[in-house]
Amino acid sequence: MRRQPDLRDRRGVADQRIAFVKVGRHVRIPASAVAEYIAARTVQPVSRTRQLRRAA
Repeated sequence: MRRQPDLRDRRGVADQRIAFVKVGRHVRIPASAVAEYIAARTVQPVSRTRQLRRAA
């Protein structure tokens, strides 16, 4: 099954925010580049150590 690129894919390539390889008129994004892109932009959750106050 072939996945069609969406607007985010095209914008990332156009802005050169993600590595890509141009093969003729086609653009290929290596799996390693996708993994690096996701890892660089992943936000870790903040752990809450205190409980929230209840309204009186």
